[in-house]
Amino acid sequence: MRSREQAELLLRKAAQDEFAITKLAPDPASSDEIVGFHAQQAVEKTLKAVLAWREIPYRLTHDLAELIDLARDGGIEVPEELEEVRWLTRYATVFRYEALPAEPERPFDRHWAAQCVLRTRAWAESIIHHS
Repeated sequence: MRSREQAELLLRKAAQDEFAITKLAPDPASSDEIVGFHAQQAVEKTLKAVLAWREIPYRLTHDLAELIDLARDGGIEVPEELEEVRWLTRYATVFRYEALPAEPERPFDRHWAAQCVLRTRAWAESIIHHS
């Protein structure tokens, strides 16, 4: 698959995770882990879409810090406000298979997670649809 086609596919897949967040986040019966997982997945796929668009190779990983660093190393300007998305990585790794700690160091904020997804998508679209 060509890199541009891959980028568009990843954006469509990220939109599916974003849709899940909009449906699950307002429902108190939805766990923080599943909302966090879909937020992480949306951000991951969006970051990978930008990397694919710019033809920057990436490995199969859930590590958002690694993907952000790859983008920067590849000459892509990543806004400082996206730095905080790194915190979502744990929702695709540790918290996907383990329970959230009883007293987390940082309580999960569903609104914040949704905003991370929206900001990442807006940034990615500015690169992909305007270059």
